[in-house]
Amino acid sequence: MEKEFPYEVRMAYEDEWEDAMALAWRTFLQFESEDYAPEGVRSFEDFITDNTLHRMFIMGAYQMFVALDGKRMAGMITVRSNCHVSLLFVDAAYHKRGIGRALMMRLCGYLKDELGIRRVTVNASPYGVGFYHRLGFRDLQAEQESAGIRYTPMELLI
Repeated sequence: MEKEFPYEVRMAYEDEWEDAMALAWRTFLQFESEDYAPEGVRSFEDFITDNTLHRMFIMGAYQMFVALDGKRMAGMITVRSNCHVSLLFVDAAYHKRGIGRALMMRLCGYLKDELGIRRVTVNASPYGVGFYHRLGFRDLQAEQESAGIRYTPMELLI
């Protein structure tokens, strides 16, 4: 018998923004920052602390889903332009529990069923490339770098 997934995955509430960005920053520093030059670390911090991004979230133009363990945020995912995964982070204490996959599947279900989207893209960090490959994403180009951020452009047909 298959074990039930113990975490709630849903659209984020407005008051969860700060917790989600704190989770992204904490996890980035722990698992990804060593892959970047100082410029890339600053670029990432600037991105997640940008007031424009927060305003877009409040207006519904930048969707976010969260995974919760009770009241504790275990993971988060955001999408921009209705098809591009912008941030996907799972708290270190919750790695290898299917949360990243569940967030991606919930997001893809929403995009496909609610918006009619059939293709999702991501600029995968070096740390995330293997994860995205396991989900079925394929590379669109070789690794690139912009503003100190290293990434591999990828896509998934849904």
